[in-house]
Amino acid sequence: MPSTELVHSHDIAATPAAVLAHLAEPQNYIGLSPLLVDVRDVRCEGGVTHYVAVERFRFLGLVRHDNVIRVSLRTEDARLPDEATVSGEVVSPGGVRMDYCFAITARGAGGSRVVDRLRLHAPFGLLRFAAGKAGTVQAERGRVLAGRLGRGH
Repeated sequence: MPSTELVHSHDIAATPAAVLAHLAEPQNYIGLSPLLVDVRDVRCEGGVTHYVAVERFRFLGLVRHDNVIRVSLRTEDARLPDEATVSGEVVSPGGVRMDYCFAITARGAGGSRVVDRLRLHAPFGLLRFAAGKAGTVQAERGRVLAGRLGRGH
């Protein structure tokens, strides 16, 4: 199955602990990803949070499609206050799979650098579409996260 990797870095005016706390909560991804409109069926098993999320796509501005995805989320905070990690997997219909990792590192006076890394796997013909959407989401996610945490949320 074809795959690609996408990487974006963002500076956030919040400590790694604050960024980790925000990214560890599935409900916080609503709006953090402009496609995500719902999170449900959240459950924790053995240190991994599993949940179902709904991505809403619009085709040609008219046709709405709700894509139900299964997400796993893990956090690693053993290196706080300097570093933390949020990672997991996404399983989407149509054979699209994604591994993701947010590497959070202390930077400056109370700030953080977040490296947002996605590894997409998709059937031939879907990879380009999925990578385009994922890249747009990554860029927006950094902006929204910086705005949310910069306001003290």
